[in-house]
Amino acid sequence: MNIGQAASASGVSAKMIRHYETTGLIPKAARAYSGYRRYDERDIHTLRFIRRARTAGFSTAQIKKLLSLWQDRQRPAREVKELASAHLSDLQMRIAELQTIAHALTQLIAHCHGGERPQCPILDNLAGDDSAPRGELR
Repeated sequence: MNIGQAASASGVSAKMIRHYETTGLIPKAARAYSGYRRYDERDIHTLRFIRRARTAGFSTAQIKKLLSLWQDRQRPAREVKELASAHLSDLQMRIAELQTIAHALTQLIAHCHGGERPQCPILDNLAGDDSAPRGELR
């Protein structure tokens, strides 16, 4: 199948498929006599794997490692678990940071009266004004 059909079958855009080839995440596609890229079911399966890994938030480097482990039938499952556990820890840390930011914004929004007045504690806080309510975004 061509790149458009591969994109449709895998859920990965043609642009991203080209990008994955350029970065070495997937091998260069076979080419038809006409020069068009050709993909088979194995390629589609790999693209779906990448799409699901991206959806789970894995980085390109992590996906490269996961692909290597996935394709190695002698792999130790321990390596996969360690990689996934490290990723989960990173996600949990990012979630905690986002919750802190959300709390700070909630506090700032509560202190903003809105309306037509020019005073805005949200902008004051972002500007580093010491008289602005503490929202910890500074």
